[in-house]
Amino acid sequence: MSPIESIERPASVDPLEDVLTLADVRAERAATLTGHGDWALRFPPPTGAKFTSVLAGSCTVDTPGLAQPLTLRVGDSFLLTRPQEFVLATSPHADVQPASPVFSTGGSEGAQVGPADQPVTARLVGGSFTFGHRARELLLDTLPALIHLPSHADAASMVPHLLSRIDRETQHRSLGAQVVTEHLALVLLIDAVRHHLADHPNRAGWLRGLSDPVVSAALHAVHADPSRRWTVRLLADTANVSRSTLAARFKAAIGQGPLEYLTRWRLELGAHQLAATEQTVAAIAGTVGYSSESSFALAFKRELGIPPGIYRKRARADTPRGGDHIESAAPRSLRPHADATASAHALIPQ
Repeated sequence: MSPIESIERPASVDPLEDVLTLADVRAERAATLTGHGDWALRFPPPTGAKFTSVLAGSCTVDTPGLAQPLTLRVGDSFLLTRPQEFVLATSPHADVQPASPVFSTGGSEGAQVGPADQPVTARLVGGSFTFGHRARELLLDTLPALIHLPSHADAASMVPHLLSRIDRETQHRSLGAQVVTEHLALVLLIDAVRHHLADHPNRAGWLRGLSDPVVSAALHAVHADPSRRWTVRLLADTANVSRSTLAARFKAAIGQGPLEYLTRWRLELGAHQLAATEQTVAAIAGTVGYSSESSFALAFKRELGIPPGIYRKRARADTPRGGDHIESAAPRSLRPHADATASAHALIPQ
């Protein structure tokens, strides 16, 4: 269901589901890597986000922002949310090779690295995600560059089963294998986000609001009916608190007031409709809660810097294949457009 249809949903609508849908999250094909002996591979920056999980053995991952390489063991996973390079290795003394040649020669059993006559030191499976235009603002910028999902985490209880199934699908390529691996990869993405929220409940960003019962109640109300004429009083009533309490907790958790968030969310819905549909600006304005086309256009230009019509043209020019690109540069608040970049591909380098 499109996020714009959330105005017809019950109050139990999940804001994270709405954002994942609006961010147009799509999983790409998965790939496996088997390493023998000591080795190290350098991967180029992904244009989307990448996950990697350890099926057997162990290795380390290193990427800008880490104080030291992170050790990954069986069942451990990580999600890279930024366009930055990373290195996977089984020894700090191994010469670092570019990953692209290793994957370009990979056969039906996946990519192989290291001396074939030496024992397997690590076997990994990886996948990638592509996103729509607004993903960085809506989702990725609220997350750290790397999320580590250890095997012992509550959110990782099903990871071994997911990895086992992904591994089988990538090896045997049965009917529908691509669809199966894509859906399983999305489950891993959500598990990683859940783990981050549980492990860092006090981090700033709208995701933090989902961990606060008062703020979460207001967020659910906004996402269930964004076109309603909300006031702080009405939102406070949904959370059973005073206006001042809601305003203070909302600001502390999300960094803006409830009505500011409402405006931003309405404009995100409007931007999505401009890029994805043929609806008129006037029709979109009414759907997302504006009384007139002019009031919507004024708010849109104030926040995004350009009129709705120009945004529509730029968004479509930047996403000729239906929105499967992602902003590559660090965005400013509600960035109106960005250079399109190519889709990311699993563990396979581009």
